[in-house]
Amino acid sequence: MIKNKTIETSRLLLKPTNLEDVGFIFKLVNTPKWIKYIGDRHVYSSEDANNYIQDKIRPQIEKLGYGNYTVILKSDGSKVGACGLYDRAGLEGVDIGFAFLPKFKGQGYAFESSQKLLEVGFSQFNITTINAITLPTNKASQRLLEKLGLVYKKKVRLPHDENELMLYQIIKKK
Repeated sequence: MIKNKTIETSRLLLKPTNLEDVGFIFKLVNTPKWIKYIGDRHVYSSEDANNYIQDKIRPQIEKLGYGNYTVILKSDGSKVGACGLYDRAGLEGVDIGFAFLPKFKGQGYAFESSQKLLEVGFSQFNITTINAITLPTNKASQRLLEKLGLVYKKKVRLPHDENELMLYQIIKKK
């Protein structure tokens, strides 16, 4: 079983996010596109980033064996983004999500890491349905989800979120 382990692709390592990633998470969640498309997580200091990892990220990884992964380039060890499988309140089933630092966008890392997590989610974690949510204005995310094989299902609202979101879904092939 691959639970709570680093996952590898041809160019990337997907390492379960931990306290070694405080500086990276602080930087990532404060990028303009994260704030615009994912939302302000109120991470305004290294201490906030530490608490965010301990309170929001690590509990799911400890409980389910999967969650948020820090995406690292094999070539030089650079932390470039995050990709994960999330147990998200208000959604039935598992949600896949991704975010990358601006200088690493458009290089296929989101597709590569997400494709691997879909594969591992179905084959190792025994997940049968994986969802994704995105704002209607986030066209790049929608294109990536469709490239990954997810299909638009309907509009949804999550608890404590005023935004209407687009729900995509993929079901494990039998």
